[in-house]
Amino acid sequence: MSATRIRRRGLLFVLCSPSGVGKTTIARRLVQEEDPTLALSVSVTTRPARPGEVNGRDYWFIDQTRFDEMVANGELLEHAHVFGNYYGTPRRPIEEALSAGRDIVGDVDWQGTRQLAASIPRDLVSVFLLPPSLTALKQRLRSRAQDSATVVAARMAKWTEELSHWPECNYVIVNDRVEDSLEQARAIVTAERLRRDRQIGLAEFVATLRQG
Repeated sequence: MSATRIRRRGLLFVLCSPSGVGKTTIARRLVQEEDPTLALSVSVTTRPARPGEVNGRDYWFIDQTRFDEMVANGELLEHAHVFGNYYGTPRRPIEEALSAGRDIVGDVDWQGTRQLAASIPRDLVSVFLLPPSLTALKQRLRSRAQDSATVVAARMAKWTEELSHWPECNYVIVNDRVEDSLEQARAIVTAERLRRDRQIGLAEFVATLRQG
Protein backbone atom coordinates (compact mmCIF):
# COMPACT_ATOMS: atom_id res chain seq x y z
CA MET A 1 0.00 0.00 0.00
CA SER A 2 1.42 3.39 -0.98
CA ALA A 3 1.87 6.04 1.66
CA THR A 4 -0.65 8.87 1.79
CA ARG A 5 0.80 12.02 0.26
CA ILE A 6 -0.27 15.37 1.65
CA ARG A 7 0.70 18.54 -0.18
CA ARG A 8 3.27 20.57 1.66
CA ARG A 9 5.55 23.53 1.13
CA GLY A 10 9.25 22.82 0.82
CA LEU A 11 11.87 23.88 3.34
CA LEU A 12 15.32 25.44 3.09
CA PHE A 13 17.65 23.50 5.40
CA VAL A 14 20.72 25.63 6.09
CA LEU A 15 23.90 24.59 7.86
CA CYS A 16 25.82 27.47 9.43
CA SER A 17 29.25 27.41 11.10
CA PRO A 18 32.68 29.01 11.15
CA SER A 19 35.00 27.87 8.37
CA GLY A 20 36.38 24.38 8.79
CA VAL A 21 33.69 22.91 11.03
CA GLY A 22 32.22 20.82 8.22
CA LYS A 23 29.04 22.46 6.98
CA THR A 24 29.81 21.86 3.30
CA THR A 25 30.71 18.21 3.90
CA ILE A 26 27.52 17.56 5.88
CA ALA A 27 25.36 19.38 3.32
CA ARG A 28 26.73 17.43 0.36
CA ARG A 29 26.61 14.05 2.05
CA LEU A 30 23.10 14.71 3.30
CA VAL A 31 21.98 15.24 -0.29
CA GLN A 32 24.07 12.57 -1.99
CA GLU A 33 23.85 9.71 0.51
CA GLU A 34 21.09 10.28 3.03
CA ASP A 35 18.13 11.61 1.09
CA PRO A 36 17.85 11.67 -2.72
CA THR A 37 14.73 13.87 -2.48
CA LEU A 38 16.87 16.75 -1.19
CA ALA A 39 18.59 19.13 -3.61
CA LEU A 40 21.67 21.22 -2.99
CA SER A 41 21.51 25.00 -3.16
CA VAL A 42 24.22 26.33 -5.46
CA SER A 43 25.51 29.74 -4.41
CA VAL A 44 27.15 32.37 -6.56
CA THR A 45 30.62 33.62 -5.66
CA THR A 46 33.24 36.00 -6.96
CA ARG A 47 36.14 33.86 -5.76
CA PRO A 48 38.13 31.71 -8.23
CA ALA A 49 37.29 28.03 -8.47
CA ARG A 50 39.50 25.72 -6.42
CA PRO A 51 41.01 22.58 -7.98
CA GLY A 52 38.28 20.06 -8.67
CA GLU A 53 35.39 22.50 -8.33
CA VAL A 54 32.85 22.61 -11.17
CA ASN A 55 30.85 25.66 -12.22
CA GLY A 56 27.15 25.06 -11.53
CA ARG A 57 27.80 22.13 -9.22
CA ASP A 58 29.93 23.59 -6.43
CA TYR A 59 29.25 27.29 -7.08
CA TRP A 60 28.27 29.60 -9.88
CA PHE A 61 31.52 31.48 -10.41
CA ILE A 62 30.77 35.04 -11.54
CA ASP A 63 32.61 38.34 -11.68
CA GLN A 64 32.07 41.33 -9.42
CA THR A 65 30.01 43.22 -12.01
CA ARG A 66 27.47 40.42 -12.34
CA PHE A 67 27.35 39.97 -8.57
CA ASP A 68 26.60 43.67 -8.06
CA GLU A 69 23.83 43.45 -10.67
CA MET A 70 22.22 40.53 -8.85
CA VAL A 71 22.28 42.44 -5.57
CA ALA A 72 20.81 45.58 -7.16
CA ASN A 73 18.05 43.60 -8.92
CA GLY A 74 17.02 41.68 -5.80
CA GLU A 75 18.11 38.37 -7.33
CA LEU A 76 19.77 37.14 -4.13
CA LEU A 77 18.03 35.98 -0.94
CA GLU A 78 21.21 36.71 0.98
CA HIS A 79 24.74 37.84 0.26
CA ALA A 80 27.91 38.43 2.22
CA HIS A 81 31.53 39.49 1.93
CA VAL A 82 33.78 36.81 3.41
CA PHE A 83 37.60 36.93 3.44
CA GLY A 84 37.89 39.08 0.35
CA ASN A 85 35.19 37.39 -1.76
CA TYR A 86 31.44 37.75 -2.20
CA TYR A 87 28.87 34.98 -1.86
CA GLY A 88 25.10 34.86 -2.36
CA THR A 89 22.06 32.59 -2.66
CA PRO A 90 20.05 33.01 -5.88
CA ARG A 91 16.40 33.78 -5.15
CA ARG A 92 14.52 32.27 -8.09
CA PRO A 93 15.55 28.56 -7.88
CA ILE A 94 14.93 28.51 -4.12
CA GLU A 95 11.47 30.10 -4.30
CA GLU A 96 10.42 27.84 -7.17
CA ALA A 97 11.53 24.72 -5.31
CA LEU A 98 9.78 25.68 -2.08
CA SER A 99 6.52 26.44 -3.89
CA ALA A 100 6.69 23.04 -5.57
CA GLY A 101 7.18 21.26 -2.24
CA ARG A 102 10.84 20.42 -2.81
CA ASP A 103 13.44 20.69 -0.05
CA ILE A 104 16.77 22.46 -0.48
CA VAL A 105 19.98 22.13 1.54
CA GLY A 106 22.54 24.93 1.72
CA ASP A 107 25.57 26.03 3.73
CA VAL A 108 26.17 29.70 4.51
CA ASP A 109 27.86 31.77 7.18
CA TRP A 110 26.08 33.56 10.03
CA GLN A 111 25.56 36.72 7.95
CA GLY A 112 23.71 34.77 5.27
CA THR A 113 21.69 32.81 7.82
CA ARG A 114 20.54 36.02 9.48
CA GLN A 115 19.44 37.47 6.13
CA LEU A 116 17.57 34.28 5.21
CA ALA A 117 15.79 34.37 8.56
CA ALA A 118 14.57 37.85 7.67
CA SER A 119 13.64 37.13 4.03
CA ILE A 120 12.01 33.68 4.30
CA PRO A 121 11.46 33.01 8.03
CA ARG A 122 8.69 30.41 7.59
CA ASP A 123 10.68 28.34 5.12
CA LEU A 124 14.06 28.38 6.84
CA VAL A 125 15.39 25.62 9.10
CA SER A 126 18.82 26.63 10.41
CA VAL A 127 21.41 24.45 12.11
CA PHE A 128 24.63 25.74 13.69
CA LEU A 129 27.56 23.31 13.60
CA LEU A 130 30.11 23.43 16.40
CA PRO A 131 33.52 21.72 16.39
CA PRO A 132 34.28 19.30 19.24
CA SER A 133 37.22 21.51 20.27
CA LEU A 134 39.32 24.46 19.16
CA THR A 135 42.23 22.10 18.50
CA ALA A 136 40.09 20.03 16.15
CA LEU A 137 39.04 23.16 14.26
CA LYS A 138 42.67 24.24 13.75
CA GLN A 139 43.59 20.79 12.49
CA ARG A 140 40.70 20.75 10.02
CA LEU A 141 41.57 24.16 8.62
CA ARG A 142 45.20 23.23 8.12
CA SER A 143 44.47 19.79 6.67
CA ARG A 144 42.18 21.18 3.95
CA ALA A 145 45.21 22.67 2.14
CA GLN A 146 42.86 25.02 0.28
CA ASP A 147 43.95 28.29 1.82
CA SER A 148 47.24 30.02 2.53
CA ALA A 149 48.61 30.23 6.06
CA THR A 150 47.52 33.88 6.12
CA VAL A 151 43.92 33.00 5.28
CA VAL A 152 43.88 30.20 7.86
CA ALA A 153 45.12 32.64 10.50
CA ALA A 154 42.43 35.15 9.48
CA ARG A 155 39.73 32.47 9.77
CA MET A 156 40.93 31.51 13.23
CA ALA A 157 41.01 35.16 14.29
CA LYS A 158 37.30 35.46 13.43
CA TRP A 159 36.42 32.21 15.19
CA THR A 160 35.20 33.78 18.46
CA GLU A 161 33.03 36.32 16.65
CA GLU A 162 31.45 33.71 14.39
CA LEU A 163 30.86 31.32 17.29
CA SER A 164 28.82 33.96 19.12
CA HIS A 165 26.01 33.62 16.57
CA TRP A 166 25.01 30.05 17.47
CA PRO A 167 21.86 31.16 19.38
CA GLU A 168 20.41 32.61 16.16
CA CYS A 169 19.87 29.12 14.68
CA ASN A 170 16.99 26.71 15.33
CA TYR A 171 19.21 23.73 16.11
CA VAL A 172 22.81 23.04 17.16
CA ILE A 173 24.95 19.98 16.29
CA VAL A 174 28.45 19.30 17.61
CA ASN A 175 30.24 17.86 14.59
CA ASP A 176 32.58 15.38 16.24
CA ARG A 177 31.84 12.36 14.02
CA VAL A 178 30.42 13.05 10.57
CA GLU A 179 28.21 9.95 10.65
CA ASP A 180 26.57 11.05 13.90
CA SER A 181 26.08 14.58 12.58
CA LEU A 182 24.44 13.23 9.42
CA GLU A 183 22.03 11.15 11.48
CA GLN A 184 21.07 14.15 13.59
CA ALA A 185 20.65 16.39 10.54
CA ARG A 186 18.42 13.81 8.86
CA ALA A 187 16.26 13.60 12.00
CA ILE A 188 15.78 17.37 11.93
CA VAL A 189 14.72 17.29 8.26
CA THR A 190 12.20 14.52 8.97
CA ALA A 191 10.68 16.39 11.90
CA GLU A 192 10.47 19.69 10.04
CA ARG A 193 8.70 18.05 7.10
CA LEU A 194 5.95 16.97 9.50
CA ARG A 195 5.28 20.42 10.94
CA ARG A 196 1.60 21.21 10.74
CA ASP A 197 2.01 24.67 9.22
CA ARG A 198 4.25 23.28 6.47
CA GLN A 199 1.68 20.70 5.35
CA ILE A 200 -0.52 23.01 3.30
CA GLY A 201 -2.77 20.16 2.13
CA LEU A 202 -3.51 18.93 5.63
CA ALA A 203 -6.83 20.74 6.10
CA GLU A 204 -8.07 19.37 2.78
CA PHE A 205 -7.01 15.85 3.73
CA VAL A 206 -8.71 16.03 7.14
CA ALA A 207 -11.89 17.32 5.43
CA THR A 208 -11.99 14.21 3.24
CA LEU A 209 -11.65 12.03 6.33
CA ARG A 210 -14.58 13.78 8.00
CA GLN A 211 -16.71 13.25 4.92
CA GLY A 212 -16.02 9.53 5.07
